[in-house]
Amino acid sequence: MRGPSSSHSAAALRIGRMARDLMAGELTHVVVDYDPNGSLVTTHEPQGSDLGLFGGLMGWQTDDERLPGFREEIRKAGINVEVRYLDYGAVHPNTYRLTLCNADGEQHMSAISTGGGMIEVQEINGAKVRMLGDYFELLVFVSEGAEGLAGWLRSNFEFEEVLIAEAKSGALIEVKSRCMPEAELLEELRANASVSSVRVLEPVLPVLARRNMSVPFITGEQMELYREQSGAGMSLGALGALYESERGGIPEDEVRSRMSDLVGIMEQSIRVGLGGTEYADRILPCQSVNFEKKMDDGGLVPGDVLNRVILYVTAMMEMKSSMGIIVAAPTAGSCGALPGAVLGVADAMGKSIEERVEAMLAAGMIGVFIAAHSTFAAEEAGCMAECGSGASMGAAGIVSLAGGSHGQQVGAASMALQNSLGLTCDTLANRVEAPCLGRNVSAASNALSSANMALADFKHLVPIDQVVDAMREVGELMPREICCTGLGGLAVTPASREIARKLKEREQEPASAEGKVQA
Repeated sequence: MRGPSSSHSAAALRIGRMARDLMAGELTHVVVDYDPNGSLVTTHEPQGSDLGLFGGLMGWQTDDERLPGFREEIRKAGINVEVRYLDYGAVHPNTYRLTLCNADGEQHMSAISTGGGMIEVQEINGAKVRMLGDYFELLVFVSEGAEGLAGWLRSNFEFEEVLIAEAKSGALIEVKSRCMPEAELLEELRANASVSSVRVLEPVLPVLARRNMSVPFITGEQMELYREQSGAGMSLGALGALYESERGGIPEDEVRSRMSDLVGIMEQSIRVGLGGTEYADRILPCQSVNFEKKMDDGGLVPGDVLNRVILYVTAMMEMKSSMGIIVAAPTAGSCGALPGAVLGVADAMGKSIEERVEAMLAAGMIGVFIAAHSTFAAEEAGCMAECGSGASMGAAGIVSLAGGSHGQQVGAASMALQNSLGLTCDTLANRVEAPCLGRNVSAASNALSSANMALADFKHLVPIDQVVDAMREVGELMPREICCTGLGGLAVTPASREIARKLKEREQEPASAEGKVQA
């Protein structure tokens, strides 16, 4: 993806793409309502919600090179976007309420960003739905006879699911499928006298869901039981590959191939970042180049592996802040911690691509537990949800690289997450740069320390499931002011306000040059 935040940029873009499909690709006017009780009123501009949403409304992908110029591009596309701040009782802090208009009329959609680029469309024209972007969604709006039409669809076609929900006018039949519905079916539905309109929303996630999907385990405890019963003594990485294969319905070889591709993108991002980046609209200058020079000149406290990790984290964060392509792992705001830690150690130890893939699959398995039972969203649980998760995942990956046991990998993840509980998200001037860089570096350092402690058989004491549950509870106890709203902590210091003032002045100056990433 490109952009400062996966919760804002990538998720908003995916919501925008589904909204565009709801309007059959034709948009003239869009009204976006943000609730002041959430996080988006204060963050939608500086953290990339507008960037992502506007890009999605134009049908772009999350890594589209046109994203930095989104405002001019949407103007040229003839789409007028109006943003309003309205108290409408939004329950989730990342709620997007959209009114979508074209020559044929208007549609209404409500969706949320759930963290790490994941989304959920919850309502269309008053009908309650649950669309995660992992199916082709065939929407059939009917004035009457919904039950009979839905029954016909169930009986005559192999769809994953056919659901009915009451809409503002009539009913909505929602059909979930792993493939695009046939053109003949669409024509037949449109010809039905009781059908007012038909829409197909294409998936926005890279791996589709499926009917009666089951996974071998979804908690650490279940994983240990599975591992014991299988008798295979599987590594955490192997368990991660198995889980992903079952979850996505794809072969394990394909899982590893896809992970290899992601590792390649991470490594390329670091390489480009180390070459130096420039971007007009950011707070921090390029600092990785000088850090590398200090490493080479002996100007730093010795510590080759840790210093390499710091270098890689910084390069990755600078790529993000200059609108370069990154992998949001586990999020864009924490995109430096996991790859910086794992790939920094891998390079220091001379590890192969196969070993790197194994380490990332181990890290991903820990991420599954966090995503399933807590959150990756800073708006819900502060930076604990982002850098804390990255530290936990990175610790497991490092132990994998070092040849540690399965138990040591899980123990390292537990320790690193324990060390992260309560971490605030209070960004300066509402930008995902500072203290984000330092917290990513701290998270990667935590991962490395926790990995070495686990390798030395330090006791983690609390099972990973219980730490994840505690993380969720701590998040629920945290005041919203320190959960990515810009309303507390470092975000409201005089220094932060001064940075925001200078950024505002810069925005009002005539543009002298566009920001760019230097390769």
